[in-house]
Amino acid sequence: MLTSVLFVARITLAWLAAFLLAVILWNVNSNHSPPWLFFALFWLTLCVVFTSAVSHLRRVRLIAGHVDAGTLANRQRRTIEIPFEADEAFDIVDATIRELPYAEDIESARDSLQVRAKVKRINPYSDVTSWRPQRMGARRIQRNQVLATVTPGHGVGSVTLICEPIGGAWMDWFKVDDGTNLENAEAISRAITRRISERRRSEQASAKQTVTEKELTVAKLNLLHAQVEPHFLYNTLASAQHLTRTDPPRADEMLGHLITYLRHSLPRTEHTPSNLGAELERARAYLDILKIRMGARLNLQIDVPEALYTVPFPAMMLQTLVENAIKHGLEPRPGGGTVWLLARSSGNDISVTVADDGQGFSTQSSGTGIGLKNVRERLQLAYGKRASFAIVANFPNGVAATITVPSVLEEGGQHA
Repeated sequence: MLTSVLFVARITLAWLAAFLLAVILWNVNSNHSPPWLFFALFWLTLCVVFTSAVSHLRRVRLIAGHVDAGTLANRQRRTIEIPFEADEAFDIVDATIRELPYAEDIESARDSLQVRAKVKRINPYSDVTSWRPQRMGARRIQRNQVLATVTPGHGVGSVTLICEPIGGAWMDWFKVDDGTNLENAEAISRAITRRISERRRSEQASAKQTVTEKELTVAKLNLLHAQVEPHFLYNTLASAQHLTRTDPPRADEMLGHLITYLRHSLPRTEHTPSNLGAELERARAYLDILKIRMGARLNLQIDVPEALYTVPFPAMMLQTLVENAIKHGLEPRPGGGTVWLLARSSGNDISVTVADDGQGFSTQSSGTGIGLKNVRERLQLAYGKRASFAIVANFPNGVAATITVPSVLEEGGQHA
């Protein structure tokens, strides 16, 4: 209450002092007193000023919910912390001021991190904008202005916001802005807070989407992995059962290879990638089983440097290529043939090739192509453009399929 009384008294006394000064100047330059019309005009002006001050008090209370020296002032200053780098903070402030109602003459300087703007002065009690020339004693201010300066910090941009009338500070003793600069300062502060919240929600939604996509990728990898599990298990068990009656030593050998194969086929823990040595041992066990079944129709040639055994390699991919070489290359061919397993290191990549001299590309193949399709999809999901898969005709017969993957895991990366 005291603040409100002092505010009204200050403006009234300022006008009274101006009137007394005018009377003194009149008496100095004239031999008689000012006419009665002068005094009548003064009292009328004083009533208008008093009414304006009370109206200003009421509107500030409506906007801020309370009145004090800070909210009653025509010139408002705010310091706002934006939790982003200076450039991002500047973009937020610039966009906010440009969307302020009746903002015009906007000047944006990215190098100095400043934004200036003029804001049209609207009569809050009328829908008509006052564009008449400003006169001495007029209680309306034509336009306000906004100055925002961003100060860079460590991952934070500090914004100094100034909202004030256009004109010298001395005019604040005689005029009020009906809370329009307080309104502008509050509107800009709220808009910046809203934009920060929207940016945070967007970042959280993006992070949540990334986690969801990663979970979907893992699920798809697991599904693709399941699709290429060994389909020959039942045939192998049936062959072993037959050999237990006809050739027990060979049955024991076949079961030993099957145990080795299955041991390397068990699911691994989530963050444990396979390596070329484990995949090669699984493929060798598979081929040894088939060699017992196919006899002399199957030959095996392996040329993989031992130094590459520990290199990370996607699980089951080598097995898929070996199965394709047997099923679509050698089994349809009456005389069988040879399977080659080759590996070479080149820079930061490793290339693994499975080749055969079997039937080769043929329209009579009974395959659906799902195995090779899964290889391509799994490579894309696990490595993106850093991996490749190529399948070409072998000379003079057969097919050669090559998988190329990075030989070193990227930081934070994970192989399929």
